[in-house]
Amino acid sequence: MENSIIVQKKINESVERVWQALTDKKELPLWYFDIADFEAEVGKVYEFYEPGEEKKYLHQIEILEVIQNQKLKHTWTYPTFSEEKTFVTWELKSDDSGTLITLTHEGTEKLKDLGEGFSKESFTQGWNSIIGQSLNLYLQT
Repeated sequence: MENSIIVQKKINESVERVWQALTDKKELPLWYFDIADFEAEVGKVYEFYEPGEEKKYLHQIEILEVIQNQKLKHTWTYPTFSEEKTFVTWELKSDDSGTLITLTHEGTEKLKDLGEGFSKESFTQGWNSIIGQSLNLYLQT
């Protein structure tokens, strides 16, 4: 966990609403990635590209753990670049004023030799943008 990326963001929405945005295949492309057949079910594997036309990075995830409205854990790999697996955990905690999202990305140091786009700094910036901007703005509309 020492090298893990941890991003936290408080969102003024219920944990149920945040969970829906995180796991509903119709909502995902509106703020995250387009994973057309997504289901938050252990063992399911999905492949997808980043948004846009470039299609530079093929992503692959396998769902490892699902606790509804609390936790979603999956692998995070780039099969065309490396066989290394990293792990992403989304944790949601409810309180009186909304939901605290904690995203932990473990193992990114195994990808650092693939170039700047795979650096800890790049991943941290990406997750901060996804949670702090994309998801937050999506839920405010």
